[in-house]
Amino acid sequence: MEKQDYTASILVEQNPKVAFEAISNFRGWWSEEIEGQTDKLGEVFVYHYKDVHICKIKLIEMVQYKKLVYEVLDNQFSFTKDKTEWIGTKLIFDISTEGAKTKVKFTHQGLVPEYECYKVCHDAWGNYINNSLYSLITTGKGKPNPKDADGFNAELADKWKIKH
Repeated sequence: MEKQDYTASILVEQNPKVAFEAISNFRGWWSEEIEGQTDKLGEVFVYHYKDVHICKIKLIEMVQYKKLVYEVLDNQFSFTKDKTEWIGTKLIFDISTEGAKTKVKFTHQGLVPEYECYKVCHDAWGNYINNSLYSLITTGKGKPNPKDADGFNAELADKWKIKH
């Protein structure tokens, strides 16, 4: 059976440059709770959401205005038994034109229905891509997770042995 990686696509009026810059601004559409750079090739950033999810991600490929590929280097969910889910998976953003519009295709390569987190991740990515990223590209304002009052949770990163 062929792998069934998670995918979602959006179509926008804005040009590929606007879409590319919005995608690489993870704080603008995914979460304000990010430590590190999200838009520089070879750079690593750490994302976390409360005590539910923390991960370390590296930008491994960038083709100006066409493609961004991020690799998940480390990951922890508080709600899964398998603590390796997401590790080694890739977040791939392909940008192309369809007529006068720009298409953004997001693939979470390696996020498959067999994963314990799949339903939660499927729903979360659907919201982040179809709502927040779409909004950031089309209006300049996304709907990311807000910053926790306490800021970046270094204690959680240490507890889950995620180097930051």
